Amino acid sequence: MPTSRKTQPANAQHYGSSAAARILVVGEALIDIIEKDGSVTEHVGGSPANVALTLARLGREATLVTDIADDDRGRRITEHLSASGVRVVHGDASRTSTARATLREDGSAQYVFDLSWNPPTADLSDVTHVHTGSIAIYLEPGGSAVLEILEALPAGVTASVDANIRPALVGGQREALARFERVAASCEIVKLSDEDAEWLYPTMHLDGVLARLLELGAQLAVVTRGGEGLLLASSVARVTVPAESIVVADTIGAGDSAMGAILDEAHRQGLGASNGMLVDEPSLHAIGQWAARVAGVTTSHSGANPPTSAELRCPKVSR
Repeated sequence: MPTSRKTQPANAQHYGSSAAARILVVGEALIDIIEKDGSVTEHVGGSPANVALTLARLGREATLVTDIADDDRGRRITEHLSASGVRVVHGDASRTSTARATLREDGSAQYVFDLSWNPPTADLSDVTHVHTGSIAIYLEPGGSAVLEILEALPAGVTASVDANIRPALVGGQREALARFERVAASCEIVKLSDEDAEWLYPTMHLDGVLARLLELGAQLAVVTRGGEGLLLASSVARVTVPAESIVVADTIGAGDSAMGAILDEAHRQGLGASNGMLVDEPSLHAIGQWAARVAGVTTSHSGANPPTSAELRCPKVSR
């Protein structure tokens, strides 16, 4: 069973009731090349980059450590993220990664990837939380570097992971599960989609998957289910939150924006306190409802384009 670093000294830093929490996201940034109805468009994407973008648009201080080239696409990524307040720290890749997405009639996407992942050393100075996930925890050599960061985090710096499994990129199921669980054992917040859960734990129902994530040491375990909403669990409570009813353009980036919203609300709820504070039912509802709201608005946009705080103050759009 993976080794967890959950035991912290009594003076460990509180995980984040402060709006000034500094969040470091380590993971891929790339260009989504989207094919829909015979046309091709390009958008900045990559699951961790989308999480950083969501956090910044929700008013959080977010830094993205990634691996992009000094080419037109790489500069577009930096400019796009920086415009929303994300600080971008990147390596010197030979090319900027791409993901070609072909959209189906229901708005879901099928991907073909051209990837590079070898990030620079992450500066953890003044960081209160580290988030990672998706390709970044599997693709080498960067995957091992991410694991080293998580397993060496100082007491009081918390972590989260969003599996965001791409089966063609993560190797065999057994090896991918072992890597995911080793990463998850270093994280207070763990998120899977229902598709991730089915691929990683094919013999388990979702309730069993949530229980497994908590067993690994998570304070908060989440399974997103697209239009069916979210399941959230802690050691003391378990809730179901419905999805928002909203006009859907496509689902690209919806899970990533949900992850960013989960982290945003988690900081307001004060998760991860050194005194072992439990995540109760009202906290789970608040986190799930905020994630559903942010993800819902994201699906009303084309591409991975999470909402700003100002947009979230607008009236909801009904389906």
